[in-house]
Amino acid sequence: MSQEWNIRSRGHVCTICQKPLVDKTPVVSALKETADGYERFDCHPECWKVQERDWTPFSQWDGVYFAPVREVKKEALKKEDAGELLRQLVTLDDPAMKNVVYVLAVMLERSKILVERDAKELEDGTIRRVYEDRKQGDTFVILDPRLRLENLSEVQQQVVALLSGTKTLGEVSGEEEAAGIAEEAAEPTANEVQPETT
Repeated sequence: MSQEWNIRSRGHVCTICQKPLVDKTPVVSALKETADGYERFDCHPECWKVQERDWTPFSQWDGVYFAPVREVKKEALKKEDAGELLRQLVTLDDPAMKNVVYVLAVMLERSKILVERDAKELEDGTIRRVYEDRKQGDTFVILDPRLRLENLSEVQQQVVALLSGTKTLGEVSGEEEAAGIAEEAAEPTANEVQPETT
C-alpha cells in the first residue's frame, strides 16, 4: 500500500446489522486492510461476535460510542488548531510531510485528544500506528518515521510555524525534502521519538 497514512470516520450505524449505534454504549471498531487503504467497521459487540469473517483485522479495539453533538459555530479562527492541521495533512497525503504528521499525532496524543489503539510492524519494517480521536471517533493510521531526537527540534519548529501561520504547507514540505529529514527510516535506537504508552 502506497499511502503513508489514512483517516477513517467513525460510523453511526452498525456495519453488520445496519441498526443505529446508541449513545454511550459499547462498540467494537476494526480496520480491514484493502488495496485502496483501510475499511473501518463499527459494530454492536454481539454482532461482531457472531459475524463470520474470512479476513483478519489490521487493528481491532473495544470502545464506547458517543453520538455526535452539534456545536454552536464560533467565529472562524484565522489559525488552524493542531487537529485541523493533522486532518488537512492526512488529506494531502504528501510523503515529505510524514515527520510533521507523526509529531502532530504524538502531540495530540499527549494532549489527550488522540488515543493510540494499535501499532503494527509490517513486513517491510515500517510501523503504522492507529490513533482514534477521543471526541469525534475518527481513526488515523499514521506512519511512524522513527524520527531521531536530533531531528525533533526542527520538526517541532515546523509544526509551530504551521500552527502560527508563519509558514505554508508548501514551504515546510520543501524544507523537509531539502533537509533530508524525510529519508529512509533508520534502525530503531534509544534516541527515537516514541508516543506515550498507556
